[in-house]
Amino acid sequence: MKKYFFAIALFLISTIVFVSCAPSVVTVRPAAVVYTRPPAPSPRHVWVSGNYVWRGGRYVWQEGYWATPRGGRVWVDGHWQPRRGGYAWVPGHWRR
Repeated sequence: MKKYFFAIALFLISTIVFVSCAPSVVTVRPAAVVYTRPPAPSPRHVWVSGNYVWRGGRYVWQEGYWATPRGGRVWVDGHWQPRRGGYAWVPGHWRR
């Protein structure tokens, strides 16, 4: 009996983890966010644009911020990528 309970529990946990990590696809992209970028704190700072985050079954916008790049990295903005059945957000990231 314990073997079956353990197997079922393992299956349920792995299913929850897999579903939560799956890329989230929407049929309609959210409207473009319009905001005013605050002035840079210094000439060294780079604007890190905002990103969409999948939360509560939908994409939620997170504001951008100023950051100092490290090791000659460059910020690449996030973008919507067509997927089967809709679009998925590809988050921005630092690139060497």
